[in-house]
Amino acid sequence: MTATTKLTILSTSDTHGYVLPTNYVIRAGVQPFGLTRAATVINTVRQEDPEHTLVVENGDFLQGSPLAYYAVRGTAQPDPTLLTQAYNALGYDVGTLGNHEFNYGSAYLRQVLATLTYPLAQANILAADGQPAFAPPYQLIKKGELTVAVLGLTTSFIPHWEGPDHIAGLQFADVLATAKTWVPRLRKLADVVVVIYHGGFERDLASGAPTERLTGENVGYALSAIPGIDALVTGHQHRQLAGHVHGVPITQPGYRGEAVGQITLTVAHSGNQWQVQASSARLLPTGEAAPDPQMTTLMAPVQATVEDWLDSPLGRVQGDMRITDPDAARITESPYIEFIQKVQMAATGTDISGTALFNNEGTGFGSTVSLRDVMTNYIYPNTLAVLRVTGSVLKAALEKSARYFQPGPHGTIAVNPRFLTPKPQRYNYDMYHGITYTIDVAQPMGERITQLDYHGAPVRPDQVLEITVNQYRAGGGGNYTMFSADSIVRENQKDMTELIADYLKAHPVITATADHNFHVINSSAT
Repeated sequence: MTATTKLTILSTSDTHGYVLPTNYVIRAGVQPFGLTRAATVINTVRQEDPEHTLVVENGDFLQGSPLAYYAVRGTAQPDPTLLTQAYNALGYDVGTLGNHEFNYGSAYLRQVLATLTYPLAQANILAADGQPAFAPPYQLIKKGELTVAVLGLTTSFIPHWEGPDHIAGLQFADVLATAKTWVPRLRKLADVVVVIYHGGFERDLASGAPTERLTGENVGYALSAIPGIDALVTGHQHRQLAGHVHGVPITQPGYRGEAVGQITLTVAHSGNQWQVQASSARLLPTGEAAPDPQMTTLMAPVQATVEDWLDSPLGRVQGDMRITDPDAARITESPYIEFIQKVQMAATGTDISGTALFNNEGTGFGSTVSLRDVMTNYIYPNTLAVLRVTGSVLKAALEKSARYFQPGPHGTIAVNPRFLTPKPQRYNYDMYHGITYTIDVAQPMGERITQLDYHGAPVRPDQVLEITVNQYRAGGGGNYTMFSADSIVRENQKDMTELIADYLKAHPVITATADHNFHVINSSAT
């Protein structure tokens, strides 16, 4: 006699604290994403068979939105419940950690985790003694007649991005080795083995061809090949994926709750064991779902407070510091970018600075600058580091940035599609101030910097320079392998949002200027 049952696995990942359906660019803005919309989708599916529905949170939930920032920086003392009350209300069965969980340090992370009412699984982030640092490696969860083992894993690449003080005393074990250790054990303990991995795919899902440098940041393709995994939930890359890899159903539900991952397993009982007979994977878009009314009501008081906080004026602008065309702002220096460079140089005492226009949602500054303007333009809690490098290293970094472009038709300048798919990486194109340089996209990659001057003279390969960049870039983040923590000579540990606010307090009226020290050209047009 063979009996069958179905197990539904619903997942969110990379919600980044976007609970209400807004990106905060304008007060009470409405966007087609957010945890409240995801909650409606999840509850609709879950109520069909709650006994056999597993709901998982796959990391990167406590950093990203102004709400998340307010919980840690906007009050006299950090109060993570202002954010985590929403995640608790959704009713997750289990969660794991993302890399951005460490952006405010381990102490705050532990404070956050103490407020969660659902359990975590995390197997490869270890304390100094080799034991799990934050949660058990796995959770055994009963779903109807099934025992489900959920193994939690997080990209081991975190030390390449995070400030050392935020991860002191922690070890980040290899994801694949950890999974190979635990999956066979879990097969003996459970009927179904689910891996939730805050990481993505390093290869094309169909062909297996590499889609990025194989650094170990994303190992989802190799992970899915480990025998014994019945379902794999992924994240980190902000991609929307659903399908099968090596026969294993996989999902990745995008960014800010724009979709919910759904994996359905048909599990048959024969003899003395359960076995997955069939599976499907799909994404459930949330954009047209009405925000969950209970969660919306729960979050209304803090949301109103955050909106008021964001509208606090910080300074005024003489001139025009708006960004109306973000693509153009990466080709011709905008006053907003020059302003950010000035803040970075003032905070670190250098006269060379590099920064990025992180996405296409920022609009720069209008005539009055509010905290909302600061936080919706500078979206990461970066700190700053000063690197001591040679001219050849600086040129290598500029050549890396120059890969962002490619020649377009009729002598135009286009964006290299590798920076747009499979994951947008606009944050990996840096613009510099304090030097004069030219990028010629008509030249071969690696030979595009046709001019590089400092104080009116060509930069020599052996010339020693101090440059300011964010901590992520200083550690080599974004595959800027010419940089490393070994070259850091000093740091400013304040978040950039605080540094910008402090600068505006000291300079309540700022002037929109751009000296156009860099040029991006396509010489084939001439």
